[in-house]
Amino acid sequence: MTQRYTGIAIALHWIIAALMIANVVVVWVVDNLPADMVRPAINWHKATGMTVLGLALMRILWRWTHRPPPLPAEYPKIERTGAHLAHYALYGLIVLLPLSGYLHDSAWKDSAAHPDSWYGLFNWPRLAVLEHMAQPMREMWHSRLFKLHGLLGWVLYALVALHIAGALKHQFIDRHKELQRMGIGRA
Repeated sequence: MTQRYTGIAIALHWIIAALMIANVVVVWVVDNLPADMVRPAINWHKATGMTVLGLALMRILWRWTHRPPPLPAEYPKIERTGAHLAHYALYGLIVLLPLSGYLHDSAWKDSAAHPDSWYGLFNWPRLAVLEHMAQPMREMWHSRLFKLHGLLGWVLYALVALHIAGALKHQFIDRHKELQRMGIGRA
């Protein structure tokens, strides 16, 4: 019988994945939106990023307190090691990506005119050390953090592609019930 992740781990995995996909779609289409929809789309992107950060921290805490099911023993050692390293890298990126976005936004020159809000329900503060920095330095950090945020996004795309490819390889080529471990289909 295939061992599954816990229901909480499965739910957090798929909710985070869905929110991240939605956030990527927003980034890809925002430049093609009518002018009056750009700011709401960016605000939604930021609120969703902060939601992903909170859920990712919950997911990491859950994994730390609830051991995942072991990988099947028939997986080659290099694949098991690679899977563990990829998961740690994914967790790191899922935390670093929203943090870099938050830092980037905190250094934005017009931040005072556009408070950050979580879906219009409440505002959260920007990082004061960046928000109150002298303008030339602030603009430099805004630019660098934007580049970092984008670079982390591309690294995440590559790791997610490897993650999906690995799961599909094990499911369809090796005939292991890999997708069932994460709640797809019967175990």
